[in-house]
Amino acid sequence: MQNLKPLFFIFIIALGFPACTSQETNQKSQAASEITAAEKAFEKMAAEKGIATAFWFFADTAAVIKRGNDSLIKGKEGIRNFYSAPYFNTARVKWSPDFVEASGSGDLGYTFGRYEWSSTDSLGAVHTSTGVFHTVWKKQKDGSWRYTWD
Repeated sequence: MQNLKPLFFIFIIALGFPACTSQETNQKSQAASEITAAEKAFEKMAAEKGIATAFWFFADTAAVIKRGNDSLIKGKEGIRNFYSAPYFNTARVKWSPDFVEASGSGDLGYTFGRYEWSSTDSLGAVHTSTGVFHTVWKKQKDGSWRYTWD
């Protein structure tokens, strides 16, 4: 009987693994849904309230965005200052993630997809460009999602 105790202990632990895996799958799925909703809300705010407001609002306090010739803009206020330039007043951006993934713990995730950027010059001509975006998301203490990298 003494030799069966370790086997019994291993058996009990093994029974718990599927539960952990199931819980992790549920957390990933829930987080992916929440991140998708955050992306949609982010894009909607950019369209309705402007790029500067949306990029500031959805930024984590330590967020970093890469723009231009590998320029890194750091922090919420740095991002707000960057997007406060007059050029962005006439700019519009539309995007939608093609892929969303979340960590097993449900507190980090990332998206990527295509975007369309348009701006109007001083003569009223609209210029449009397209590209690919990649965003890293972090769940906040209040349950909201903010990007840490864009």
